[in-house]
Amino acid sequence: MESVFGSLKNDLVRHTRFRTRQEAKSALFECIAIFHNRRRRHSSIGYRTPEQARIDMAAAIAA
Repeated sequence: MESVFGSLKNDLVRHTRFRTRQEAKSALFECIAIFHNRRRRHSSIGYRTPEQARIDMAAAIAA
């Protein structure tokens, strides 16, 4: 979990000045939901993205 917060601070928070709390919440949600959960490679699933892992699992089930 610490690495996630470290990445957020380095990639988003330190380089952005938010005008409102809602703007900050939206940016954080987008960063987590879009990048971290969908595109970032995860060691626990063989250094693939979650999207790649889902595709592979669906192909294995269909075969």
